[in-house]
Amino acid sequence: MGSWIEPHPEGIYVKPADAWVDPMQPKERALVTHGHADHARGGHGAVWATPETLAIMGVRYGEQTEMPVQYGEKVRVGDVDVSFVPAGHVLGSAQIVLEHGGERVVVSGDYKRRPDPTCEPFVVTPCDIFITEATFGLPVFRHPDTGAEIDRALARLHAEPGRCVLVGAYALGKAQRVVKEMRLRGHHAPIYYHGAMERLCQLYQDLGVDLGELRPATGVAKDELRDKIIICPPGQLNDRWARRLPDPVTAMASGWMRVRQRARQRNVELPLVISDHADWDELTTTIQEVAPREVWITHGREDALKHWCETRQIKARELRLLGREEENE
Repeated sequence: MGSWIEPHPEGIYVKPADAWVDPMQPKERALVTHGHADHARGGHGAVWATPETLAIMGVRYGEQTEMPVQYGEKVRVGDVDVSFVPAGHVLGSAQIVLEHGGERVVVSGDYKRRPDPTCEPFVVTPCDIFITEATFGLPVFRHPDTGAEIDRALARLHAEPGRCVLVGAYALGKAQRVVKEMRLRGHHAPIYYHGAMERLCQLYQDLGVDLGELRPATGVAKDELRDKIIICPPGQLNDRWARRLPDPVTAMASGWMRVRQRARQRNVELPLVISDHADWDELTTTIQEVAPREVWITHGREDALKHWCETRQIKARELRLLGREEENE
């Protein structure tokens, strides 16, 4: 089963389509699950993806030959029927459904099962082979309620007047989600951002995700930033750029903030466990709901999830693809 799908270190090759899923090197035909740099690269020939993912890739990599596929639409690529269904990871993210020779393969890309007001929710798609990520594929990873984490950040803002809360969040997906979640929890004041966030936040707004009033933090007087939320890339939390801010409470929004040592290593004062990936329970629940005959496991904690599958008589294998980064979380 699945002999027409070939995992390679640089991506998954679909032989009867002569196309690659999320290739890490330029290919003539690329099927792309979402816009994060460890899945989407520039330099391909034709790119099949959702319109939102193509827009994100356009901002990041420039013009390309776009083959937009709407959620639920089915297209023919070579001898394979290809469709895209929501993955719930970031705006435009999709699971890629491949059908050939009476078999159905679902490549999940990255996904989560928690509600996210900035993207379409994950859709369970039964299949013969489910290719799943395992970023948080250990039982220790069980993510808390997102709203409760956002409330912690806002409570800290109100509890320490005169300071600001500086939230480190990945520029694509996490930053916009944090902003939108804060709006839904009643924080309607302007939110300030690092310049690296501007293009993607504007793109989200252009694509219909209302983020409220956003302002650049650069060049703003220090006093104006007191009692404000500021969003920046994680790498800027302790950078020289942050030193001009008014006594910031350093926060970071990531599933990895569950690991205290990681928070300490980054000098994070307020760890916020907000993940755009499925936790252990969501990974295992998803496999049960999809009910595949085989599970192929990509980047992350492959061993534990493989063992879980095998104890339930589900055939599983590790793919060990290259270039899947933790920092996107």
